[in-house]
Amino acid sequence: MGLRCDVADGVGTITIDRPDKRNAMTARMWAALPRLLDDLAADPGVRVLVLTGAGGNFCAGADISELGGQGWRHNTGLSTEAEVALAAFPKPSLAAIEGFCVGGGCQLAAACDLRFAAGDARLGITPAKLGIVYPAAATARLVRLVGPSAGKYLLYSADLIDAAHALRIGLLDEVVPAGGLRARVAEFAGTLASRSLLTQRAAKDVVDAVAAGEPFETKVRRWQDEAVHGPDAAEGVAAFLERRTPRFTWTGPA
Repeated sequence: MGLRCDVADGVGTITIDRPDKRNAMTARMWAALPRLLDDLAADPGVRVLVLTGAGGNFCAGADISELGGQGWRHNTGLSTEAEVALAAFPKPSLAAIEGFCVGGGCQLAAACDLRFAAGDARLGITPAKLGIVYPAAATARLVRLVGPSAGKYLLYSADLIDAAHALRIGLLDEVVPAGGLRARVAEFAGTLASRSLLTQRAAKDVVDAVAAGEPFETKVRRWQDEAVHGPDAAEGVAAFLERRTPRFTWTGPA
């Protein structure tokens, strides 16, 4: 299938696994990703998602061999469904980026909540090299991340930028020296897995609404009500007073 899924210590990891093609996504892979995400979302043992690539690259985008004729339209529909499913994943998500993160690879990375990259990573959005149009949802998400001017720079030029440039414009959240990415991602994912999932779910819901210019006050009140009736707030306060590490147990709305 080209996708691998593993779960350990509260972290679900999806690996894009076509290293001979720099992990380019086929139509079958795009279609399979939402199903994998549904399985991980339903697993109470998974508290964090990491999306990464095999063989030293994140993802070189869509498999170009499938884009001939009207193939790019079909592929765009599938990639958008995968992207939307990834953005809607109800737990914290982190893209761990090595090597090339291009086109549909950037589309997937941008749909994650956070993006960490190795210092030698190269990122770009390349439909201008093919004469096709970047999907609507992906374009809107890109603009929310980097702003209109940087978005146009990437879309107009189709140039690849280095990790330092991507960090500067907000396409990345953290750049890690070469060789240290996997350890840093494991450390940070472990930190996220130890925190309150209720707080994280609330934050994701509200922050995404704010970024999209949607009403969010009702969402805040709903999540505050959930916190009042859930176990995490009482556990967090008790752990603080007792000077111990909290053991959060909330896994989803009642």
